[in-house]
Amino acid sequence: MLRKLITYIFPSLKVFLTQTSKKTKDHKSSIIQDIRTSVDDHETIYLFSFENMRSNKFKKIRMDFREPESNEKATKIFLGKNKLMQVALGRTPEEEYGDNLREISKRITGSVGLIFTNKPTDEVESYFAKLHEEDFARAGNTSHQKIVVTEEMLENHPVSMVELFRKLGLPVDIQNGKLVHSGNKKEHILCRDGDTLTAEQCKLLTHFGIKLAEFKVDLVCRWNSSEGEFIEF
Repeated sequence: MLRKLITYIFPSLKVFLTQTSKKTKDHKSSIIQDIRTSVDDHETIYLFSFENMRSNKFKKIRMDFREPESNEKATKIFLGKNKLMQVALGRTPEEEYGDNLREISKRITGSVGLIFTNKPTDEVESYFAKLHEEDFARAGNTSHQKIVVTEEMLENHPVSMVELFRKLGLPVDIQNGKLVHSGNKKEHILCRDGDTLTAEQCKLLTHFGIKLAEFKVDLVCRWNSSEGEFIEF
C-alpha cells in the first residue's frame, strides 16, 4: 500500500524502486555464487557457532587465517545470511551442491558462520579449541555470579564520577574527598547470579573492570569435499 501511494504521488520514483529490488536480488545471487565457488576451491568446510561476537574479535580470526593475496584458494569466512548459506549449499538431496552438504544446511541456525579452508583439520580444530576469551558483558547477557561493589572499589575512582555513577544506578556520595556508598553502606550489590543485565549494569561492570561474558567459537560440524564426508562435533 505504501509503495503504491509513493508511486502515485511521485511517478518518477518507480524506476528507483525497481532498481533497488534488482540490486538486492543481484547481491543475494552474488553471495550464493561466492559460497559455491568457495565449495569448489576448498577441501574442508566448517560450520561454527559463536557467543558474544564483536567486530574486533572476528577481525582477529580473519587475521589469524589470513594467507597471501596471491593464494586464490585462501581461507574464506562467511558470517550471517543464514538463509542464503542454506540455499547455496542446498537443503535437500536434490538441491545440495555437494554430497551431504544438506547436513550442514540443516544446522545453519542462530549465530553461525562458515569457514572454507585448505588448512589441515588438526590445525583448524586446535585453534578454535583454544579460542576462549573473557569479555565485558552487554545488555541482555546473563550474570553467572553475584557482583558486589565494595568501598575499596569506589576509592579507585575519582570523585568527578559521582554523577555518572548515580545516573547508572549506583548510589554514591562524596565524603572526605572520596567516593562512598550512600546511607553509610559498606557495599552495593551490582547484580546477582541469574540476573539479565541492563545497559546500566554493563557500563558499571566495565568501569570496575569486571568481565562476565566469554567470547568463544564452537565448531558444529565438518565436511570434506573429497568424499563428501560429514562429521558432527
